[in-house]
Amino acid sequence: MFLLRDQSAHIQTAWDQIHAYLQSQSSVYVSAVSVIEDFTPDDSEADLVVVLGGDGAILRACRQMGLNQLPMIGVNLGRLGFLADLTPDGFCKNFAQIVERKYRIVEHLMFECKHYLADGSVNTYLGLNEVVISSAGAMSMIDVELTVNNELVTTYSGDGLIISTPVGSTAHSLSAGGPILKQDLQAFVITPICPHTPTNRPLVDNANALYSLSSPNAPEGAMLVIDGQIKVPYASGDRLELKRAPVAFKLARIPGFNYYTRLNRKLGWGGQPKYGAE
Repeated sequence: MFLLRDQSAHIQTAWDQIHAYLQSQSSVYVSAVSVIEDFTPDDSEADLVVVLGGDGAILRACRQMGLNQLPMIGVNLGRLGFLADLTPDGFCKNFAQIVERKYRIVEHLMFECKHYLADGSVNTYLGLNEVVISSAGAMSMIDVELTVNNELVTTYSGDGLIISTPVGSTAHSLSAGGPILKQDLQAFVITPICPHTPTNRPLVDNANALYSLSSPNAPEGAMLVIDGQIKVPYASGDRLELKRAPVAFKLARIPGFNYYTRLNRKLGWGGQPKYGAE
């Protein structure tokens, strides 16, 4: 099964290239081709989902699958590509290994976030990267109280707070000064955004804990952001609960993948960052 980020010209060009190659192969059956937002995982019998786009497209596809997570491999048409490993040429080059299932499935931590609104309603979100409470358009500080397993940690004052998975540790959390976690660790990273108190440093805690966040005096314009893609208002009296999701993100890795080589290349540890696909 192939999921396309959208119907933009460069996505269609990549799909045309891959589709032409697949038509020359008699050993594979493409069960469906769909734009991510139109995908219905309940009806799929696919062995592998191939996402054309970038890491953002993989985040959308992962959430779209909900509780029916299928193994996924990414064709990177974006920039950094920590999750999307292959270029269109690389996909065709490694196609024989993919068909012969010479890849390993690595399961990554996902989270479930419940947003308890002041009016009594509850919204539940599934995510892979991070949950953020941000002062956003308020252009002022926000105080976020954090408890872990009902034990008070502290109240963070600043531009907001990030709770990130290991996969998300190279995203918003990294730009806010958080640590990089190996992607298969079972932990969450708590990273304050521009904290008013410099001694508020990032924390790493167990993925099996329950994380609760509240902001009794949230300024108007504060936002709850899931994976950088879902953005909803966050008001005084609202509360968040975050915990490990009942499902895991299943990423197919072909032979030869090395996480630290990827970090070195993508983050420019040996020089300038390389934003293009490999």
